Amino acid sequence: MHLAATRIFTHDVDALVAFYEKTTGVAATRLHPLFAELRTPGGTLAVASTATVPLLGDGAAEARANRSVALDFRVDDVDATYEALRGEVDTIVQRPTDMPWGNRSLLVRDPDGNLVNFFAPVEAAGSARPADGPRA
Repeated sequence: MHLAATRIFTHDVDALVAFYEKTTGVAATRLHPLFAELRTPGGTLAVASTATVPLLGDGAAEARANRSVALDFRVDDVDATYEALRGEVDTIVQRPTDMPWGNRSLLVRDPDGNLVNFFAPVEAAGSARPADGPRA
């Protein structure tokens, strides 16, 4: 068994797809006006319209209600990603920070409020940064 995809249900497929295309650099494949996929070597992020939820069963999913899942994207350089995204995302939750488990991490919210983490192992980030917090 393998995890095939992570799917986000949204009221605005176009806006969410545009956000993920812009922040990841991955072009979406539009399988239907109500559904798109961003395919990466490590997995697929699917974006589906809430108009499809009744097909799964009433109340099976609710857009903009997530506060327990983060989407993690490994990047080459967290600080460069931060600089590139600063004017592109509405909500930056946490500027680049070294985490105690060895990753440098940037946390933002997508247009639906989902938590998105852009990270790199500290060793891969290219320098020995202090572990005491964000660097301006």
